[in-house]
Amino acid sequence: MQPQLWPTGSAPRPFRVDIPQATIDRILNRVRDTQWPDRLDATDWRYGANWDYMKALAQYWGEQFDWRKAEKNLNRYPQFLARVGGYDIHFYHVKGRGSPKPMPLILTHGWPGSVLEFIEAIGPLSDPASFGGSPDDAFDVVVPSLPGYGFSSKPKGKPIGPATTATLWNQLMTEVLGYNRYGAQGGDLANTILTQLGRTHPESLVGIHFNGVGLGGASAPPESEQTPDERAWRRAIAAYRTTELDYNFEQRNKPQTVALALTDNPVGTAAWIVEKLKSWSDSPDPFEPAFTKDQVLTNVMIYLVTNTFGTAVWFYRGLNDDAVSGDGKIAVPTGFASSPHEMPMLNPPESVVARNFNLVHYTKMTRGGHFAFWEQPELMVTDVRQFFRKLRN
Repeated sequence: MQPQLWPTGSAPRPFRVDIPQATIDRILNRVRDTQWPDRLDATDWRYGANWDYMKALAQYWGEQFDWRKAEKNLNRYPQFLARVGGYDIHFYHVKGRGSPKPMPLILTHGWPGSVLEFIEAIGPLSDPASFGGSPDDAFDVVVPSLPGYGFSSKPKGKPIGPATTATLWNQLMTEVLGYNRYGAQGGDLANTILTQLGRTHPESLVGIHFNGVGLGGASAPPESEQTPDERAWRRAIAAYRTTELDYNFEQRNKPQTVALALTDNPVGTAAWIVEKLKSWSDSPDPFEPAFTKDQVLTNVMIYLVTNTFGTAVWFYRGLNDDAVSGDGKIAVPTGFASSPHEMPMLNPPESVVARNFNLVHYTKMTRGGHFAFWEQPELMVTDVRQFFRKLRN
């Protein structure tokens, strides 16, 4: 059953990121005053967040990081707030250039990411001719912040999850922005949102493109009927669960504990997030994540300056409390970009995706991990163009 939401409100209002200096100063003072735990002797990340990396990050944060420069980067493209279903949803909206009729495309981030993940892809997707592409591939690009994340407003008193968000996204695209049909792209938490969109609003979707899709929509048959690739995939998932999913269980079952522990703890928030940026990204360096310190800190600061770390974690409980509906194969044309360093449970074999979705496009990416657009914007832009090129007519 579709969630019951408040009506959509007035037209979008222009928005720019402009955080009060007092907020920035308070965070930086907390970083400089951090009381550090004792150090476990390891040069890698076997114990979680690497102590030496976090110490270097905090020093850079307190002495060199420039939030105003980060703000300027975030403000490169037009942003808006719109009242959608009782929420003020923050989003980028960049009209396509070159094509007679650019395709509307909504890009959805997950945790512990943000709209920053897509910032380098907005230009090539909306204005391909200026980036060496064909004007026929232009999109009207929409990049919203999830409810309770960044610059979108927060749920009140109880979490929401993919079911409500899918309805919000469809309202944003069709009622607020006036598109009859649109494409959708995402991974991480967005994979469940997009799957729900495919079940509840297939008439609104031209196609959906994933860079990660979960077991909920891509389960394998009984072991006796599985291919060798499917059996290897299931074994990889089982091994991964024993070492890498502790955060998921805690955020899904005890989100308020996590929120209380890390809210108003900038270095703690950074450690919780950076561990995932390192382990989930396709990083060739054993010490550094795939991202620069400026990229890491901009993403972390989006959570801190908006005080949304806690409400972002709530979304995991929303996976339980705001459950998606329906089952069966998704009929909407689907594309999948399989990154070599994606976590196993979001990276099923082609046969599994095809069994559960109307798969018309599948790519084995040569590089990249969980944060596909952030890590490899050029490769992802190319794959998204190729997929939707098949559907434009």
